[in-house]
Amino acid sequence: MSKVGFVGLGIMGRHMAGHLIDAGHDLFLYDIKQVPSELVEKGGKACRSSREVAAQSDIIITMVPDTPHVEAALFGEDGIAGGLVAGNVVIDMSSIAPLETKVFAKRINELGCQYMDAPVSGGEVGARNATLTIMVGGEQATFDQIKSLFELMGQNITLVGGNGDGQTCKVANQIIVALNIEAVGEALLFASKAGADPAKVREALMGGFASSKVLEVHGERMIKRTFDPGFRIELHQKDLNLALSGARAMGLSLPNTATAQELFNACSAHEGKAWDHSAMVRALEFMAMHEIGQ
Repeated sequence: MSKVGFVGLGIMGRHMAGHLIDAGHDLFLYDIKQVPSELVEKGGKACRSSREVAAQSDIIITMVPDTPHVEAALFGEDGIAGGLVAGNVVIDMSSIAPLETKVFAKRINELGCQYMDAPVSGGEVGARNATLTIMVGGEQATFDQIKSLFELMGQNITLVGGNGDGQTCKVANQIIVALNIEAVGEALLFASKAGADPAKVREALMGGFASSKVLEVHGERMIKRTFDPGFRIELHQKDLNLALSGARAMGLSLPNTATAQELFNACSAHEGKAWDHSAMVRALEFMAMHEIGQ
């Protein structure tokens, strides 16, 4: 069994860390808020800082909201870097900027340690059920060394390429998810406004070429009006900002990604940044002056 550090125990991280504890690994835990009591009751050890986590672990995982949070967890005062020894492995499972990821990897490598970026997709449900998709960037040998840990948290696990490529894959994933949410929202809104039962329409579409995980999970959320996260709109906004800023740097146009971001922005303007990202449909409903199911 491994000594594993886990920094960031929010909606996703608390479940992911729990699976590692359940498998018998020694877990050293830190969060800027209190470490969840259920993890301590399972045998996890609460630490006072990210540095303390690193000092007691061979493998350290971060799962925090955004690029600045990863940088602070790694290199800030009492950060992970201060507790590392040569041979440690640092795994960032947050969703952050690919270019900064390469910089972080270089700094960790200079300390004699390996760095892997391994963002995930699947939301709270995937974290709770250990069915996450994990997109990995880093060295093949290190991936082979730690893959068994990934298998405790997810099912579809792919080494995409070198450092930064896992994060690039996650940005691509978030583009696809956002555009699918928008498409499902438009379709169900159209059906509802036309007088059809959106639940029956969704049921019919699930058997055809339009079927998707978004239609299955988020289509149901739209109909049942269950917009508690899940995956918060403000986090998806962050991911689309990475896509759009990266596209500008490369001279690319991502017009539909920009539209999806504007719909998220509209939700945030209605105090919805903490809604589940399926609530993008509410921006469409505001414009239509019609709510699905009414």
